[in-house]
Amino acid sequence: MEEIRRENANTDEESERYVDWRGRPSNPNKHGGMTAASFLLGFQGFEIMGVAAVGNNLITYLVNDMRFSLPKSANIVTNFVGTIFLMALLGGYLSDSFLGSIRTILIFSFLELFGFILLSMQAHFPELKPSKCSNILNGECQEAKGLEAAIFFLAIYMVALGSGCVKPNMIAHGGDQFNRRNSQQLKSLSTYFNLAYFAFSMGELVALTLLIWVQTHSGMDTGFAVSATAMALGLLSLICGTLSYRNKTPQGSILTPVAQVFVAAILKRNVHSDQNNSVGQSTDSPREGQSHTDKFRFLNKACIRVQGETIPEETPWRLCSITQVEQVKTLLSTIPIFACTIIFNTILAQLQTFSVQQGSSMDTHLSRTFQIPPASLQSIPYMLLIVLVPLYDAFFVPFARKLTGHDSGISPLTRIGFGLFAATFSMISAAFMEKKRRDQAVNFNQKLPILWITPQFVIFGLSEMFTAVGLIEFFYKQSNNIRGMEAFLTSITYCSYSFGFYLSSVLVSLVNKITRTSSNGGWLHENDLNKDRVDLFYWLLAALSFLNFLNYLFWSRWYSSK
Repeated sequence: MEEIRRENANTDEESERYVDWRGRPSNPNKHGGMTAASFLLGFQGFEIMGVAAVGNNLITYLVNDMRFSLPKSANIVTNFVGTIFLMALLGGYLSDSFLGSIRTILIFSFLELFGFILLSMQAHFPELKPSKCSNILNGECQEAKGLEAAIFFLAIYMVALGSGCVKPNMIAHGGDQFNRRNSQQLKSLSTYFNLAYFAFSMGELVALTLLIWVQTHSGMDTGFAVSATAMALGLLSLICGTLSYRNKTPQGSILTPVAQVFVAAILKRNVHSDQNNSVGQSTDSPREGQSHTDKFRFLNKACIRVQGETIPEETPWRLCSITQVEQVKTLLSTIPIFACTIIFNTILAQLQTFSVQQGSSMDTHLSRTFQIPPASLQSIPYMLLIVLVPLYDAFFVPFARKLTGHDSGISPLTRIGFGLFAATFSMISAAFMEKKRRDQAVNFNQKLPILWITPQFVIFGLSEMFTAVGLIEFFYKQSNNIRGMEAFLTSITYCSYSFGFYLSSVLVSLVNKITRTSSNGGWLHENDLNKDRVDLFYWLLAALSFLNFLNYLFWSRWYSSK
């Protein structure tokens, strides 16, 4: 009875933070749960469908329609993708601090939708694009300038800003539909994260197959219009769930309390806790029996009340609560976990670049009449995931839950670790396959069948199911200790993608510089897979991935022990 009473009390305290669409306290019988989250799953699937179709084939539009050079086009695409992931931080901050998740999603979703519409209009009307010419390869065509370029960049960065700010909030808002202080709903929360990744995989799969096929055969204007339609359907799904959502109330600037702890600790860096000084008392209802942990002990000085200080001097910038300091410590403790996933996303970057090039140099025929477009190789992991994710949630999680007692079957940290370990074998498979492909091409002038390349995509798809979902669940659940930062913490996971892609570019340049000789420009210098040594580059990535896994084991144990 006491346990039930305590759980009910926690449920009531949790519910105070959430309101319905009218701003009234949410009702557990009417708001939240998997029914409400299902509307957000639909929105997520349609949103990723629209933006992935644009991002994965944008370089075709840049070269053929906007007349940009290939290097410039590649940089534009890289900047576009990087902006999406970096803008996730802005979306998380605005949501938790001022707007709330649902308002943030609505505002930036419409911005993204208008970006798709503007792209479609430019692709459709000839007067909004450079004039046609027949000598693109000879450099005689004028690239988009002035108003033409302005319209294009306005459109794609409306999409980037909108999508970036929406991404962390649709995950966080879905998670908000479950009461994390209710043991039964915690199990449903784990299922939601798996279903969210299933929705993501379905959206990616449709984008990489059907939508890109539409762009190729019906024109980019029709393709962009289909992306706009997908986004509109997503918004419709989102709005249909309005009456059933639990909406988290914003808490004010979430970064101010963090800054206050650092400022107070620095101001009192020479102060020692002794018999003449006391530890400041929390003013924000700390947990019963809460005390300082051992990690990052230098921040404990922010709680010291110096004897002789007058009340006016004890501002939040000079005296912080124990709860506030411990929240900052938790935030700092997650940074090593985040950093260990950057190499993982560097591997993902190779599957979207070098591995696609590998496919282009192989025999793409599955039959006499049917060929696989090399860019569609990226759909292989998502084909696997739409089968494995439901099986994982339906069979593995209940079985593991009986063994471990954990609501998610295995903990998010364990799940991340398994994914990081598996990613190493994706690169090992890629290295073996590239060596065989290169030998066949150079020594026998033969092309390997394209299906030889599938193992590296399949293995990475399996590793992504563990790492990506585990990372989102890990960061979202840190809000149990850092109140009011659900969306911002979720947004951190998207930055790992951005850093991983940036590291990929740096790594390619660095490898070329280190491996350059008087007769060779480096492993990846020739832009010809039969002359380059991509297989050696894959072995390097496999080694880095394994070392990163060992590094992760250290930091995950450190996090758990603290």
